[in-house]
Amino acid sequence: MSEKIKWVANRMPKSDDAQLAVMALDNVAKAQAFHRGFPQYSVTPLAKLDGMAERLGLGGLFVKDESWRFGLNAFKVLGGSFAMARYIAQEMGRDVSEMTYDYLTSEQFREDFGQATFFTATDGNHGRGVAWAANKLHQRAVVHMPKGSTKTRFDNIAKEGAQVTIEEVNYDDCVRMAAAEAAETEHGVVVQDTAWDGYEEIPSWIMQGYGTMAAEAAEQLRAVEVTRPTHVFVQAGVGSLASAMVGFFANLFPSCPPKFVIMEAGAADCLYQGALAADGDPRIVGGDLQTIMAGLACGEPNTIGWDILRNHADAFLSCPDWVAANGMRRLAAPVKGDPAVTSGESGAVGMGVIDAIMCDPDYADLRDELGLDGSSQVLLFSTEGDTDPERYAQIVWDGAWSK
Repeated sequence: MSEKIKWVANRMPKSDDAQLAVMALDNVAKAQAFHRGFPQYSVTPLAKLDGMAERLGLGGLFVKDESWRFGLNAFKVLGGSFAMARYIAQEMGRDVSEMTYDYLTSEQFREDFGQATFFTATDGNHGRGVAWAANKLHQRAVVHMPKGSTKTRFDNIAKEGAQVTIEEVNYDDCVRMAAAEAAETEHGVVVQDTAWDGYEEIPSWIMQGYGTMAAEAAEQLRAVEVTRPTHVFVQAGVGSLASAMVGFFANLFPSCPPKFVIMEAGAADCLYQGALAADGDPRIVGGDLQTIMAGLACGEPNTIGWDILRNHADAFLSCPDWVAANGMRRLAAPVKGDPAVTSGESGAVGMGVIDAIMCDPDYADLRDELGLDGSSQVLLFSTEGDTDPERYAQIVWDGAWSK
């Protein structure tokens, strides 16, 4: 008998909600304007899965496909690049609107600013995004990867000219290592999407960078006459992406927000554990955090993100690996007529979850709790493509990690 998805409805006490302002619409608009200035920028597709929606008994099912983002096969570059621009702008006493791609890649900028070293920890996608942006902007990058990171993801970061290592510790310990090294380096700065006491500004800028993806999705939904999604399913590691998406849509629809469902890997379900405790305080999950969802293998919540999720999320799910594997297969070979989406292990968990909720009677109570039915318009985010092609083939072609 396979392990089940665990879930808990959000019954936590509310805070003063001060962090929701991080994802204010004007902050996201600044990030969008910055990203649009890159010659590599284009809006990533929103896959409209009409056949799958009908099969599952939904009104509509939409998947934001980030495998096309800047040619990097994942969304993460949105956060790292904008945070770097905000940091540089602050150091120079200027507004981020002046940090255009043309200026940041110019000789004049090198004379004006010089060079900083950006330190980060990553399972792959975030580090690749930071390395890519540092390379384009003639800055330095140092990237630490946790135990078990794959050679493909290591090589993709090294190709961008960063200094990369795979360490014998988990992700959260790699974050501590990057922070310690940055503190000892002249013009060293940590670019990490997890916040802790005393380190909140850069993570909030990273979250705003992620907002570009949400803003694009909202525009794309309007273009197909979906004024607002009724349900937004979003995966979480430290919770920065999840809280950025929740924060954006909560600000966009303040009087009638969608229902927000937060999904984590079972091996690293720190947000779920916090929601289960229901006292409003975050929880930490330790150990090796072994899961195929490498991008979600984070055991310590972003404190800014936790505050947004505590106030606005409707349910928290802890998902076994088979859920992501099922999602990958369904997106790769959808109902006839629907576009295929190449989605990696951390990208496909939403598809696996919505399929389980709508098709498996074991989750009927969760379906009822969320009010999912034939009128529901559901938005998912496929945050990465086949960032580990070997693992992707094992799962999608060979049936690994089946239920």
